Amino acid sequence: NGWWIPCAIRTLALFNHANEMINGRIIPLAEMAIDSLNYIDGERDYFEWKHRKSRGIIGGFTFCQYPFVFSINAKRTILKRDSEQQMIINARRSMIQKFQNKQTPNLNMLFLNLYIRRSHLVLDSLAEVTKKRDDLKKKLRVTFVGEHGLDMGGLTKEWFLLLLRQIFLPDYGMFVFYDLSGVYWFNGASTDNIREYNLVGILMGLAVYNAIILDIRFPLVCYKKLLTPAFIAEPMTHLSKTKVGIIKPTLADFRTIRPDIAHSLQYLLDYDGNVEEDFGLTFEVSVAHYDTAMIYLLKENGSKIDVTNENRNEYVELLIDFYINKHISKQFEAFYYGFHSVCSSNALLLLVPEELEMLICGMEQCNLSSLAKITKYENCSPNENFIKWFWQVVEEMPSDKQRRLLLFVTGSDRMPIGGLSEMTFKIAKISSNKCNINDLLPMSHTCFNQLLLPPYPTREILKEKLFLAIENCEGFGIE
Repeated sequence: NGWWIPCAIRTLALFNHANEMINGRIIPLAEMAIDSLNYIDGERDYFEWKHRKSRGIIGGFTFCQYPFVFSINAKRTILKRDSEQQMIINARRSMIQKFQNKQTPNLNMLFLNLYIRRSHLVLDSLAEVTKKRDDLKKKLRVTFVGEHGLDMGGLTKEWFLLLLRQIFLPDYGMFVFYDLSGVYWFNGASTDNIREYNLVGILMGLAVYNAIILDIRFPLVCYKKLLTPAFIAEPMTHLSKTKVGIIKPTLADFRTIRPDIAHSLQYLLDYDGNVEEDFGLTFEVSVAHYDTAMIYLLKENGSKIDVTNENRNEYVELLIDFYINKHISKQFEAFYYGFHSVCSSNALLLLVPEELEMLICGMEQCNLSSLAKITKYENCSPNENFIKWFWQVVEEMPSDKQRRLLLFVTGSDRMPIGGLSEMTFKIAKISSNKCNINDLLPMSHTCFNQLLLPPYPTREILKEKLFLAIENCEGFGIE
């Protein structure tokens, strides 16, 4: 109720704005957050802010007006509470509808139930989410047709892993992987997969909504586009009048996708000689569409306009805009509406692109030193030699090897936002009467975060086999 807190926050907002104006930020985003706000009722603050915003009420003070003060943990809690509230509203609506139609309600109506055939993974997933769009904001539950078992989280994670792996296969043609940047980007030539792009957006939205970490390699600029705009009050359809995913990209943004082309563009901008004579460029771009090269004009009559010292900045801006916006506009629009059909929420207004990426993909920092404390064991105990050797080897691993181990066991090389305390990690002893124990490799069930480890007779053999497994195998003992 005092004046000093609002004044202090508004002063900090000036510093934050100045920090945002600097490329690369002098002060990291996480250090701008006020940790003590983790102990206030952020949910109440959010719903008050949301209420004021929806009613157009001017004045007053809420912390959500200045989202930089919240840590990513606090924002995730707010988003989770908002998601839970929407889940409850949708479940209640379904129940009321049943009563109005004089039908007996059942527990299934409280969930988004997807029934998937493994042999038709993409086809069934498309059909199910299309048929059940009104249920997307319910708790997700997956059933593989013809298989027994209740989904307690493992089947849902398995569905995500299998489906994303298939969609991101090069043969599928929806996304292009660039080795130099290590990221996927939308394939502008893929015009027949618009429904599948929408499905990938829905998958990412469901992951946020159901707190599941995905192993997706998109550049940060993808999340900038997903938050442009962060929230649309009108219905989430392609008929919306609002332009979505259109940003003003920079050369730094483009460098995260195509560092090779970005390097050439930077060279063009810095060149001291005669650009027109030495480069021979015009305002057009050639793009490979499978086996054919397609020519696109960057501006009207671009093929007749030479790039010169005077207009090279315009050329670079138009070329970057082409790759990041125009060339993939239909694909990204479908992707955007898929994501926001699940995650449409004022809470997204609190996030910056880096935070949205963390919510979907987890944190990049990987330190497994405390993993042993949360590990559960099956058919073995932490006192057995091969278990002790395993943890010794993990402790000695460099961070890149630890990330490979995490990917091998969990399906993602990133950690949850809340750290290891939010993970489950299991080690089960496996053996075989059919072959020598030294011939076995470690395996994993990524849907259960379970490592299957043979009881090797020496530490050296364990280390050799473990490294061989995590470097050369996907780990997936579930297909």
